[in-house]
Amino acid sequence: MNDEAILSSDKNFTSFSYGKHIIRFRTSPRLERYTRIVEWDHGYIVVMAKYEGHEEEEEYIDLIPILKNLYFDPDEFLAPIKKVRIRYV
Repeated sequence: MNDEAILSSDKNFTSFSYGKHIIRFRTSPRLERYTRIVEWDHGYIVVMAKYEGHEEEEEYIDLIPILKNLYFDPDEFLAPIKKVRIRYV
């Protein structure tokens, strides 16, 4: 399995995909797009984001509580992920 996950957004949702899993969660309707990953730390993402009417700004995404709410074992799921990149189709 690859050691890279993908982050993207579409309308009011952010998607985090890894392997066969696509985890979607709500985000601000003003989010235009994520622009750059600053840091990946085992479930915690620091990312630059562009919001409608604003300059690019730093955002923080904590996947641990999201994964727990979906009954994933965060340690097991996140262990193989070494890098996260942004991709828009």
